[in-house]
Amino acid sequence: MKNAKKFASGIARTAVALFIAIAPAMANADTLSEVAGRYQIDATSRIGFIVAQIGGGGISGNFKKFSGVFALNNSDISRSTIEFTLFPDSVSTGQARIENFLRSDAVFDSQNFPKVTFKSTQITQTGPSTANVDGILTARGKSSPASFQASLSTHDKNAIVFHVEGKVMRSRYGMDVGTPIYSNVVQFDMTIHGQRS
Repeated sequence: MKNAKKFASGIARTAVALFIAIAPAMANADTLSEVAGRYQIDATSRIGFIVAQIGGGGISGNFKKFSGVFALNNSDISRSTIEFTLFPDSVSTGQARIENFLRSDAVFDSQNFPKVTFKSTQITQTGPSTANVDGILTARGKSSPASFQASLSTHDKNAIVFHVEGKVMRSRYGMDVGTPIYSNVVQFDMTIHGQRS
């Protein structure tokens, strides 16, 4: 009986200790419903990408020029919206030869198609601070469904930061030059900074 009481007492102390440890995290937890509002995508955001290559390596870089807005609905995240535009002429890889190739009519054809756009069609909350974003991506005059995964990183009264990942098939937009040596998949890794507007 005495051992049972000691065991129960130990369990209770452990439970209290765990609660004390996680309570601050629970109190400070960020949720999508807490950050409702309309935001302008800030120039400090980073739109990174990589196209893998057989045997390792590949092409990686980012886009320097982009714009967009998103509105987060407080009562129903699925009613939120996102519109985003990037300018392929601003692609940066650190290698002029590759940048010129990406801008050429073999890939983005940025002279004739100066914009790549994304407009959300459905946003599905997958956790307190995460969501899947489905929409239509348009590049080189071709439109196709695309999906991204967004995770709330941090926020304050007037600013918000999301980490966003997604994969886009180049062949859907007539940009599959170099396959299969270079992957048909473009992997996006983005840090989106929003300013409340």
